Amino acid sequence: MTSKTKISDGYSTVLPAEVRKALDLTPGDLLQWDVEDGIITIRPRKKMTLAGICGIASAGGDAVADKKKIQSGE
Repeated sequence: MTSKTKISDGYSTVLPAEVRKALDLTPGDLLQWDVEDGIITIRPRKKMTLAGICGIASAGGDAVADKKKIQSGE
């Protein structure tokens, strides 16, 4: 799928409806923007639920590693 959007005077752009629907994105979801060698990669990061966070964190494990997993959206 390829979509085009225009950057407004305020440097905003619109996430195309077909992209939102294909990725099931909703208000509050995050987009992670990476730039490497002049190429932009945009990755969606869904809102985390408490149940999802609890499922990632390991009981009696490494709290720092768990925090990194939660923040990276793995």
